[in-house]
Amino acid sequence: MINGSSHLRTIVNQNGAAVLDTKLGSIATLNSTGAFVWQGLERGDSLETIVASLSSEAGVPPEIVERDVLEFVESLRAQKLLPH
Repeated sequence: MINGSSHLRTIVNQNGAAVLDTKLGSIATLNSTGAFVWQGLERGDSLETIVASLSSEAGVPPEIVERDVLEFVESLRAQKLLPH
């Protein structure tokens, strides 16, 4: 989903991530969960894979994780960090 976005630069650490959009000149900050999802998207993981991994790691039911991940992806689209 993100692989072709050469205008995005990301720094990730244990606290989260910062995403710089060099085209728009904007920076988005992500908490550690957002960074986990972002890294999955960068790898090209499917949303189903990201949800399953996050659900397993956090010990939260997949249906709750899925709802939250979908909302997060929509917020990334609204910020023009992901294509529609």
